[in-house]
Amino acid sequence: MNKLVLGNILYRPMRSAISVLAVAIEVIMILSIVAIMVGQVQGAASQTGGVGADIIVRPPNASFLSAVGGAPVPAKVAQVLAKLPHVAVASPVIANFSMGNALQTIWGIDYPTYNALRPFTFIAGHPFSGPDDVIVDDLYAKSNHAVVGQTIDLLHHSFRVCGIVDHGKGGRIFVPIRTLGTLLGTPENASLFYLRWDSPQNKAAIDQEIHSTKGLENYETQSMSDYMAMMTPEHFPGFNIALQVVIGIAVIVGFLVIFQSMYTAVMERTREIGILKSLGASKAYIINLVLREVGVVTILGIATGMVLTMVLRWFMSIKFPTLPFFVSDAWLFYGAVIALLGSILGGLYPAWKAARKDPIDALAYE
Repeated sequence: MNKLVLGNILYRPMRSAISVLAVAIEVIMILSIVAIMVGQVQGAASQTGGVGADIIVRPPNASFLSAVGGAPVPAKVAQVLAKLPHVAVASPVIANFSMGNALQTIWGIDYPTYNALRPFTFIAGHPFSGPDDVIVDDLYAKSNHAVVGQTIDLLHHSFRVCGIVDHGKGGRIFVPIRTLGTLLGTPENASLFYLRWDSPQNKAAIDQEIHSTKGLENYETQSMSDYMAMMTPEHFPGFNIALQVVIGIAVIVGFLVIFQSMYTAVMERTREIGILKSLGASKAYIINLVLREVGVVTILGIATGMVLTMVLRWFMSIKFPTLPFFVSDAWLFYGAVIALLGSILGGLYPAWKAARKDPIDALAYE
């Protein structure tokens, strides 16, 4: 049977190649969309984890997506937080989501305190020396061909690149907090505060100290580990729905291609199927034959899709270094299973129709 399956595939090389390519495209669609969407979440989590803070303090009712919350609270709250007994560093930050030339988050920071959380690693240049200076990370510099001394436009304002730092320090673009606040119309405000404790054992004590301070009773505190645990697709509104829609479309594409390919193949092999049945082939044998052919085509398509996805990841890392492209082993497995199930479903009806052919009619078929 395996020789017969292989012979049928090789006898129609163009159709077989198109079927393999269609399954490969289905796999690429699933893996690449997941890689980009999940990569954004994973990348944001990784960047935030590199800030060096232990606790995040937010104003009441603030979203954990700080970049979409504006700058609603006075930045001088950081001075109050810094005076608490068990707080070693308190740094005010504005995180502003910008939709200018590209989707990006601009971070307004108080350099001395933010650097005290975990020092920047400078690749070139130096810290801020003026209100219109900007620090960018190495991936941003690589992607945008930025160099120290270059002028870049952010929020319709010209900034001079004063330094390029190693990535993984929260954001990719850093400007003085007062400058960003002025551009947003809130020069004295911040979005949130990053704290570093003097000891992990004092986390509960810091929470109590904050909520016991007048004016800060309703502020929200969260450890960085808890925040990182929330940085999953399930906590982003509509994320899983969008992911399921994309995967569903990919499955439909794979289903229709396999269905059309195998249905046409069955129609063209009416006489061949009649000969097999006249020689004693059972319905189960015919169904098995068709589904084995579907399986071989699908496995080749899955393997091709995975290889091309790895090629795409390599290309993205060079062409778009700031865009995370996260391909996990789990999703390689899920993508393969989804493509295989879609293909089998697409081959079931053609296999069933082939098994029901009358051998006399099939032998008389011209």
